[in-house]
Amino acid sequence: MATRVVLRLIKEAVSSNGRSKPNFDFAKRRRFCTSTPPPPPPPPPARKIPYSSKKGRLFTGATIALLIGGGAYASTVDEATFCGWLFSATKLVNPFFAFLDPEVAHRLAVSAAARGWVPREKRPDPSILGQEVWGKRFSNPIGLSAGFDKNAEAVEGLLGLGFGFVEVGSVTPVPQEGNPKPRIFRLPKEGAIINRCGFNSEGIVAVAKRLGAQHGKRKLETSNTSSSTEDDVNHGGKAGPGILGVNIGKNKTSEDAAADYVQGVHTLSQYADYLVINISSPNTPGLRQLQGRKQLKDLVKKVQAARDEMQWGEEGPPPLLVKIAPDLSRQDLEDIAAVALALRLDGLIISNTTVQRPDPVNKNPVAQESGGLSGKPLFNLSTNILKEMYILTKVPN
Repeated sequence: MATRVVLRLIKEAVSSNGRSKPNFDFAKRRRFCTSTPPPPPPPPPARKIPYSSKKGRLFTGATIALLIGGGAYASTVDEATFCGWLFSATKLVNPFFAFLDPEVAHRLAVSAAARGWVPREKRPDPSILGQEVWGKRFSNPIGLSAGFDKNAEAVEGLLGLGFGFVEVGSVTPVPQEGNPKPRIFRLPKEGAIINRCGFNSEGIVAVAKRLGAQHGKRKLETSNTSSSTEDDVNHGGKAGPGILGVNIGKNKTSEDAAADYVQGVHTLSQYADYLVINISSPNTPGLRQLQGRKQLKDLVKKVQAARDEMQWGEEGPPPLLVKIAPDLSRQDLEDIAAVALALRLDGLIISNTTVQRPDPVNKNPVAQESGGLSGKPLFNLSTNILKEMYILTKVPN
């Protein structure tokens, strides 16, 4: 009987496959015929974690622990110490800007300050640094001159860095692109820059909107935290805790320089703690000719009249200053001093950039680029002009 069963199984296998299989598994056939379920498949082998993944997880965990620990420690230190850390940390970022085009780096710096992505100085200035000028209190005498924030985009952020004053501009009546690029050149070994930007400006309308918004915010904060003082000195200015200056320029194609400056005064003086007439940039054709005695006298008279005819409160109109060049002769300096004294000008800014190329700049091939030189090589030249103008404008007792 068993023999018959085996023969029948062989016949079925042959008929289904067309040929016999030498390794026919009778055990599988028997399992198929019975109701016993097949055994479960073996479990997959355990996944081995690569060594690099382990290192990555350890590094991530250590970083998170450091951040948590550093944050916990920082919360225990005083605000002044933490502020000092932040300013020190910016030194790690500065080398990155050296690899960028100078104007791109400048644009990034302004944008960062405008968005508040810069440290904020929380340490109070020592009282010995305070200066009282024009009835206004400067917390310290270190300021940021015009040319950095040309369009008043980052006033609050820049004042927050700790400057005693910030000067925006130069602002022209009509928007203009300035001179063709490239127009800014680095001289890193000499600690200097040559620029021929040419009063690139978004115009007084755009600047007035930004300063107006900042002025309104400042007035709201002042009204909420106002406190009476016994003296007549105003602490801070119209833009916040620091003093805000507005530097006014003229358009390159304008034939009436006085009209340009008057328009700037009418539009922007209400937002300024002081105003500057910029007649000394070397990058606008014919501008430095306004430093002549007659030209300067006529210009200052018209600008003063435009300022004084406006309605002013108890503080009165903002002071008016003139920014001069460092490349003036002795006679030019005497003429400017005479006009400043005769018209009771509120001040002079000394100085703008120079067209000279003193040692060691003249040995650098970049010195062949046209434009105004600023930085360390300008120090002695501008200091000498400052000394001369101090002597010429000193009123005898």
